[in-house]
Amino acid sequence: MAKSTVEKSSARLKTVLDVLAEGTWSEKSLNAGEILAEAIVRVPLDEYESELLSGGIPRGHKSLTTETAKLVKAGWLVKGRSGWTITDDGLRATVAFAKPDEFVTALAEGTPVPADTPLPTAPVKKAAARKPAAKKAPVAEKAPVAKAAAKAAPKKAAAPKAAAAVEKLEQPAAVAIAGDFNTILGAPEDWAPQYEEVQMKFNSRRKVWTLAATLPAGFYTYKIALNRSWDENYGAFGVRDGANHELHHDGGKITFTYDHATHDIVTA
Repeated sequence: MAKSTVEKSSARLKTVLDVLAEGTWSEKSLNAGEILAEAIVRVPLDEYESELLSGGIPRGHKSLTTETAKLVKAGWLVKGRSGWTITDDGLRATVAFAKPDEFVTALAEGTPVPADTPLPTAPVKKAAARKPAAKKAPVAEKAPVAKAAAKAAPKKAAAPKAAAAVEKLEQPAAVAIAGDFNTILGAPEDWAPQYEEVQMKFNSRRKVWTLAATLPAGFYTYKIALNRSWDENYGAFGVRDGANHELHHDGGKITFTYDHATHDIVTA
């Protein structure tokens, strides 16, 4: 059981780089939460890894989030405000250490990527086979009555543009910032999204939710909870039921801003 879990964890960590590498070929940008989620889809959590920890986070998800620090230390991954980026060395690592066990050993021992390792190239897309052109059937001359009917027929109304069909994003009834500093905000207890003191205010012009507070210097953790319960909640990188947000605060005023379109949060 333990060995299987370790092997899956190792394969999942390599998959993080694989997903990022594929993103450079397709030019498709994924946020950190989507990258972690895709790695878990490709290498599913087993029963042990799926167990929820005290913060409601699957054991395997938290482990993967923590272990990505190894990729940063190796110089294969950069975590920035705009997202995660794979480095050239990271791209080469997916080639040099193609097998999960080789990959993890290289990470653990600090093995550098061989200098002559080429950058991986995007898979060549096969051109679709062309079908032979069908022979055109001879066009029969239209009768005068048919021509007249065609002219008289009313034109069909143009279909509405797709942009007009875009549905308006429905906002939740309430958004709370629930964490281990709620009592500092005046709530009766921490990690309880039902209290008024932790509710965020909706800015109808910017379409975001905000809460301004003054906190002592310290390390805090929190999540976003909707409609005054834990039924729908979002953690780091906007992942539903994801890992806790972490905040290292120097002390003083701070403003939390939540965007329901991305389910993510920023502080200022």
